[in-house]
Amino acid sequence: MLKRTIAVATTAGLFALAGISGAQAAEPTTPVVKKVALTPEQKAAHEAAKAAHKAAHGAAKPAIESARATFKAARDAATTPEAKKAAHDAFKAAVATAKAGMPAKPVKPVRP
Repeated sequence: MLKRTIAVATTAGLFALAGISGAQAAEPTTPVVKKVALTPEQKAAHEAAKAAHKAAHGAAKPAIESARATFKAARDAATTPEAKKAAHDAFKAAVATAKAGMPAKPVKPVRP
């Protein structure tokens, strides 16, 4: 903690001696408009992507739940570590298969 305090004080002293401040060092920039509405095409494309993702997620959910139930039954019936690992690997493969058809989660469009 003492080293950090000394380092901060030294840095502040150097900047004070050099006469550099954050306002002087930064170049002037043009003002940025923060509130810009999305175009209707961007909004429609984003809504369509969200709907497709939600539909695919809803379609994959029953398959994943079925695989989970099968995995729990196989894990409870397994007597060796190898059998438990095989059940877990089968579960992971079933989940990967169910998620393979899902589109990527939609990203909000960049405002113009």
